[in-house]
Amino acid sequence: MPVSTNPPTPPSGPPSTQIAGQQSTPSTSVPYTPGLQSYAQSREHTNTMAVISLATGVIAFFGHIALPGIGGGTLALVAIVTGFIARGEIKRTGEQGKWMSTVGIILGIFHLALIALIFILLILGVFVFGAWAIFHK
Repeated sequence: MPVSTNPPTPPSGPPSTQIAGQQSTPSTSVPYTPGLQSYAQSREHTNTMAVISLATGVIAFFGHIALPGIGGGTLALVAIVTGFIARGEIKRTGEQGKWMSTVGIILGIFHLALIALIFILLILGVFVFGAWAIFHK
């Protein structure tokens, strides 16, 4: 008896045993929903902390009016902290909003530097005015 080297061919036609729901392979993993043909789901999500960082960075400049003394500086600090938290989350999850967190951090640092500069100028002004008053009696 000769030995055949060709692999066996599968039988044609439907399999002898059919399980309900497995008659054909699905063409998509998403079930068909007739009412949602025009609905386009957003593929990309913006990080919430990045939005908070940008918003507080912008609002920090007006925070001195709303909460004199602590408002603007506190909001600038919140912008910096939430910006760095957002950058870490974005790096880990791949969300959108890196530019928002970066702008929030920059605005927060700029605002705190401006507060420090004004504070230094006020202290320097007091010393200069005091020295001028002492020597010009």
